[in-house]
Amino acid sequence: MGNFEKKTAEYLLQIKAIKLQPSNPFTWASGWKSPIYCDNRKTLSYPEVRSYIRNSFTEMIKDIYPQADIIAGVATGAIAHGALVADKLGLPFIYVRSGAKEHGLGNQIEGYYEKGQKIVVIEDLISTGGSSLSAVNALRESGCEVLGMVAIFTYEFKKASDSFASEKCKLNTLSNYSVLIESAVSTGYIGEEEVETLKKWRLDPAGWEVK
Repeated sequence: MGNFEKKTAEYLLQIKAIKLQPSNPFTWASGWKSPIYCDNRKTLSYPEVRSYIRNSFTEMIKDIYPQADIIAGVATGAIAHGALVADKLGLPFIYVRSGAKEHGLGNQIEGYYEKGQKIVVIEDLISTGGSSLSAVNALRESGCEVLGMVAIFTYEFKKASDSFASEKCKLNTLSNYSVLIESAVSTGYIGEEEVETLKKWRLDPAGWEVK
């Protein structure tokens, strides 16, 4: 498997899919104050980056999960990436909603699959891991065997790693928060004096306040 972490981080910073503002933090939907904002949907607008992510995911899955029968994307952020990867691998594609539809067939999982099939789940971003693991559990409850999840980026929160371990779900990512900070410093995106602030936030994102 190739070393994707640095190149992926550089791309995310270059296209501003990830923004770092330690002194002027963002507010997440959860209400958390954060020095970082990640929107990996932007990667779809840049053919070079989009292709790199598709090819890196493909290589990763071939190396770690060669027995995969189906690729599943988590709605909505990972649907496009999942479909691109499934096409590259020549595998079927399905996607998982955050909950069952309230009309029509009431599906939470869209697409054709059979019980017992081996699935790799694709996600765009791992924060606390809650919504990602909800998709994994929906697939398991439907009788599928989830081999693991691959994602573009993770904040590396302890809560997420603990949750994935508790649910016995393997997680592999193309890049992560630690590598991103290193890349941001090396390219001059942030200064050394801001690194400590960024590290403190990751350890306690819910309680972090800008100084």
